[in-house]
Amino acid sequence: MMAQQHASTPVVEGLFEIVAGTPKLIGSRCQACNNIYFPQSLSCRNPECRDKSVEQTFLPHCGTLYSFTVQRYQPPPLFRMDHWSPYALGLVDLGDGLQVMGMLTRIALDEIIIGMALKLVVEPLYSDAGIGEKLTYKFASAEGAWAG
Repeated sequence: MMAQQHASTPVVEGLFEIVAGTPKLIGSRCQACNNIYFPQSLSCRNPECRDKSVEQTFLPHCGTLYSFTVQRYQPPPLFRMDHWSPYALGLVDLGDGLQVMGMLTRIALDEIIIGMALKLVVEPLYSDAGIGEKLTYKFASAEGAWAG
């Protein structure tokens, strides 16, 4: 009997897509005031905006590290990760006033510097024999990459 193959899927649908080989976060842009939201929003959350219509938009895949913290405790069981170890969470400035929080990866914890250029990557968060691999977005060093 052959083992059943499960596809890799996002841990939460609608957060990101791979477009021409490049991961892109999916947000919403207000059609009237141009405010951008992540994750996607059903309507504009700007209280001064009269038109609440939004459209899906892809966010820049490079940004600048605005702030970060290192998580040194293991989260409760609701938050699954394979091979848990301390990790960094960063607040990444993607421009246009939008900042997105995400895990930092492929960077030693003692080498993280506020202001460093980061790029969006997609990596496994965990895998389960019954459902397959669950993917999430993270940010990695973008040495030499355009941060904008």
